[in-house]
Amino acid sequence: MNSSKMQENIERWLTHEGHSFEEIKNKVNSFQILVRHAGQYGIPTEIFEPKAQPGILVIGAKVTMKNNQIARYLRFNKEEKGIFEKKVVNFCNSIHAINKMITEDGKQKIGVYFVLDDKENINQQTVFDAMDRVSEMHEKAARFLMKTF
Repeated sequence: MNSSKMQENIERWLTHEGHSFEEIKNKVNSFQILVRHAGQYGIPTEIFEPKAQPGILVIGAKVTMKNNQIARYLRFNKEEKGIFEKKVVNFCNSIHAINKMITEDGKQKIGVYFVLDDKENINQQTVFDAMDRVSEMHEKAARFLMKTF
């Protein structure tokens, strides 16, 4: 399935299921779609295909740290940031989430992602199952931050 066909399918499936979404321009992705309320927790979810990995579909969400958590994180020295980031990585590994520390819009965020890499089996059901899984991972990561940070 080529990029434009994959994007068309995703948009058709989202429309069919009544999800509101918008396309986001991004230089590193063939396409990127932001679904406003996805999964069981109704969180903003991104669906994209990296240009560097054609045929791979990534579904993810970003957990935004609270202002007091951001202030604390910014006061950390390099070693303390490394320790915190290692805890995040270990937690995300425990819930089988690919993760990335992100600074965006002046906020510190933790991205949690699920990858669909079996081109032949990317269909409406696998995409919506992955969106539910990302929603659950987002909620678990948010609770982890509240408990440990």
